[in-house]
This record gives sequence, structure tokens and C-alpha cells, in this order.
Amino acid sequence: MLMAAMTPGSSAAFSSAVGAESPSDAEIMLRAKAGDQSAFDYLVQKYRRPMVSFMYRMARNAAAAEDLAQEVFLRVYRSRASYEASAKFTTWLYRIATNLAVNHARDTRHERPEVQVSLDEPNEESGTTLELPDGNLTAEQVMVRRERMQAIRSKVEALPEQQRLAVIMHKYQQMDYKEIAQVLKKSESATKSLLFRAYETLRDQLKEFV
Repeated sequence: MLMAAMTPGSSAAFSSAVGAESPSDAEIMLRAKAGDQSAFDYLVQKYRRPMVSFMYRMARNAAAAEDLAQEVFLRVYRSRASYEASAKFTTWLYRIATNLAVNHARDTRHERPEVQVSLDEPNEESGTTLELPDGNLTAEQVMVRRERMQAIRSKVEALPEQQRLAVIMHKYQQMDYKEIAQVLKKSESATKSLLFRAYETLRDQLKEFV
């Protein structure tokens, strides 16, 4: 496994070595392109959790998310020789991830069971839960909050493919309009319209929870 086979400590060593220079991810990927394995390991370590999180929101299956994230980094590694720093590294990374996620979703749409996920699932980045316990909430309020979170996830999953991708990147990956537009190969205005329609649909379908 690529992510498991990184040289022990290589990512930390690289991070320490470049700390004062603060190179961009694109510059680090160019080092990986030139054969610096520690540079590639650093990028894998930096983006592994966000990538697993992105793939989980697309596949709704923890094992599949790990496998898909692994495949993304394999494709990045295999394509390193053709990498050009003409755009942000994350744009290139998420283009690879998006293509893989879309293909996986299409290939498995008829075989994926309905997956019910704990609404206290830890956030991939912060480690905190989506719904923190609140001692002031009644049991009924807790139940309503859980139902709302489940409804949101269900409605996001039901959005048209491009809208769902845009919402996941915007809402959960904290990507801005410009970068989402670059990943989806759309204009920035078209991306804003795509997100506007998606959020309008969600607001309409989730009125009872607003």
C-alpha cells in the first residue's frame, strides 16, 4: 500500500527541512517530480485525511474511501513526470480524485446498500464530532438535531452529480469558487450558479428543519 509504505519519518523530516522556506505544494510536487521521494511522502501525509474524507462523502463506505484515496495518490505518483505547476496542486489533486470518485459512483450505483452513518462521526480534520453533546438539550432536541443531520446527508447524496461534487468541495473541503471551477473545468460564474441551484434545492427540501 502506497500510503502505508512511506519511508518512516521521511514526511516529518522533509517538513522540518523546508519549514523556513515555506514552499508551495506545487513547488513540493515539482521536487517529487524530480525524484525527491520525501517530497511526495510529505504531500501524501498532508492530504491523506482530506482525501479520505472527500472519498467517504462520495462513496459512503469507509473501506472504499481508504482504497479510493490510495488510488488517488498512486495516480499522482504515476503522473508525476507530466505534472506542471500551472495551477494549484490541490486543483490537480482534486481533478484526479473527482474523476475517480465519479467513475466509482457510476460503477457501483446499483450495488451500494443504503449506508447509515453515525451522526457523531468525527470530523476528518479536527477530530471533533459533527454534533457535540450539549447538556442543555433535551432528548427530543437531540433527536431532532440527529434527524436534521441525517436528512442533510441524504439530500446532498441525492443531488445531481455535478452539484453534489460542488457542494462537497465547497461545504466540506472548504474550497473556494475559483478552485472548484478549476477542478470541474467550469467558469467561476457557472460554478456559482451550480452551487446556488444546489443550495436552493437543499433549502427547499429541508424546510421542515430550518
